Amino acid sequence: MDQKEKEFLKYLSGYITAHKLAMMEQVMAKRTRYFTVVLEDIYKPHNASAVLRTADCFGIQDVHIIEKKNQYKINPYVTRGAAQWVDIHKYFTPEGSAIASCFGQLRQAGYKIYATSPRPESISIHELPADHKTALVFGNEHEGVSEEVIANADGLVHIPMNGFTESFNISVSASIFLFDLQRKAAAINIPDFYISESEKEILRSKWYREIVKNSEIHEKNFFKAYEE
Repeated sequence: MDQKEKEFLKYLSGYITAHKLAMMEQVMAKRTRYFTVVLEDIYKPHNASAVLRTADCFGIQDVHIIEKKNQYKINPYVTRGAAQWVDIHKYFTPEGSAIASCFGQLRQAGYKIYATSPRPESISIHELPADHKTALVFGNEHEGVSEEVIANADGLVHIPMNGFTESFNISVSASIFLFDLQRKAAAINIPDFYISESEKEILRSKWYREIVKNSEIHEKNFFKAYEE
């Protein structure tokens, strides 16, 4: 981050209450990219929005959304503002594979990819390790994850069921998986589990602009005066 941007963020901070600034720093200190969530072609937008809210609650910074037949639109009533704090990455490839695009970026970033599925070859959540960067893929409400996801994932994982139904709601499943992974991660004290200082700077830049009214006008005027 260059000096001009740092000075602009300091300027913007003057429009944010001390309580809000402190709260952002507190949340930022617990933000992680060690775990992430992938949603494949979610049919009902409120379910995807509920997962965004879940991700924010667990300090997960990134949510990846694969769009095929269904395009995702944020439901602000369900997210309760979570969408402004979480980074959403969308993948839509009309003439290719959005799954290949998404998985390629995740693997380049060092993630192992686990698709959530109740198939017999799937491991239990209890067997899912937390000693490496992990991306969890959740499928849509009708069909679950696709055959393409299953074929290209590093493994399958499921939550054991004791009732008649085969699966939880997507946001409930995401909550259970993320809680379990973070519990395991805390027990082994993973280095660099939380985001770096440079990543925090990027988040401040995004978050300050999100919450200060007319930040784009402030930015235009500030940089115009800065150049004079």
